[in-house]
Amino acid sequence: QYGIVLDAGSSHTAMFVYKWPAEKENDTGVVSEHSMCDVEGPGISSYSSNPPAAGTSLVPCLNQALRDVPKEKHAGTPLYLGATAGMRLLNIADPRASDAVLSAVAATLKSYPFNFRGSKILSGEEEGVFGWVTANYLLENFIKRGWLGEWIQPQKKTLGAMDFGGASTQITFETRDTIEDPRNEVMLKLYGQVYKVYTHSFLCYGRDQVLKRLLSKLLQAESYQATVSHPCWPTGYHKSLSLRSIYDSPCTEKERPSLALNTTVTVVGTGNGSLCALHVSKLFDFTTCSFSHCSFDSIFQPEVSGNFIAFSAFFYTVDFIRTVMGRPVHLPSDLNDAAQTICATSWSELLQKAPKLEKRLSDYCAVSTFVYLLTTKGYKFNNHSFPNIAFQKKAGETSIGWALGYMLNLTNMIPAEKPSSHKSMLYNYWVLLILLFVVTTLTSLVTAVCLLRRSKSSSI
Repeated sequence: QYGIVLDAGSSHTAMFVYKWPAEKENDTGVVSEHSMCDVEGPGISSYSSNPPAAGTSLVPCLNQALRDVPKEKHAGTPLYLGATAGMRLLNIADPRASDAVLSAVAATLKSYPFNFRGSKILSGEEEGVFGWVTANYLLENFIKRGWLGEWIQPQKKTLGAMDFGGASTQITFETRDTIEDPRNEVMLKLYGQVYKVYTHSFLCYGRDQVLKRLLSKLLQAESYQATVSHPCWPTGYHKSLSLRSIYDSPCTEKERPSLALNTTVTVVGTGNGSLCALHVSKLFDFTTCSFSHCSFDSIFQPEVSGNFIAFSAFFYTVDFIRTVMGRPVHLPSDLNDAAQTICATSWSELLQKAPKLEKRLSDYCAVSTFVYLLTTKGYKFNNHSFPNIAFQKKAGETSIGWALGYMLNLTNMIPAEKPSSHKSMLYNYWVLLILLFVVTTLTSLVTAVCLLRRSKSSSI
């Protein structure tokens, strides 16, 4: 069996083709990633002025799906598209445009021979919870098959999940604490077990939107002068930007100046880590909280507990620190020190270290600083809890993200009730063969011992 999910993120779209054995579709750990395809170009939300182009952009990956899924399986293969924070922002800015983009995308998907089951904009909470389901499903934390085919409820705690996309970031984890804001509480019944999960999605706190908001703050601080210094950009790096490229988002429009949007400013990197951290910290509001404790922006959050898996841009940021900068990340101080080091590295040095990453290279100082502040000041990870975060892209061969959890939910492949514990005929035959083997072996041994004794007594 096959299933296809298009993850239409804010900065790009990815297509995942999943597969699982037809006779075991309710088993956990059985669904795996068969293949994936990155759609060329930006996310579908950027096609608001030309919706048909959003559909056309998906064609090369959909053609790949035609090849990856056997032809005889096409008609029975469910196909879904889920759009996330980029489309949530477009829906806020221009609901008609977002409807037009989704319609254009649906028209393209319907033209393929798969079983198209709809395209929708996921809520931030759905995105967070489906990411949590994916991670725990892949790591077999809900349920697994025992070696005799019986269902086993692992005595393992679930993992928390942290996602960091282009326009939003999500944190989701199981908690025993009282969830004081009902909007953050999700009760799930999976395989007969009830899970009380805390989740929150912070819109405008994804990587790309954070960078726009940071630029807006810096321009504001320097009164929109023709040349503005950027402490988070490396020394030796500069760029001319139009105001439109900064203020074309609902995340920055409240700070839009009265200047014409086609005005350009030259932004010059100064590579000052401590000043960068000061400006990035201003993106969060830690001043107000009407609950017993908050993360930031007056959002309730219980204390983080247990192990966590951090994926998407969390992984890419820490992977850059480890592989390009050659630094370990075990404690918050490691992350902070690494961010400071990146900020102090000149543009020419960074280019020398990672020429293939040139497009995003100037932003690693700001993003590393943001990840440090988000995890420590925002989510309140400390020296004790921070080492419990695993920064990973995949579990086994399958990408971690919301897409698999979304498909498992829509295809009802994780039942609410615990599956019956009876073993299949295949398992019964296997167990009988083992028993026959054991009985035959024991009989042979007993016969051999008896014959040996007889031969000894006759020789006496």
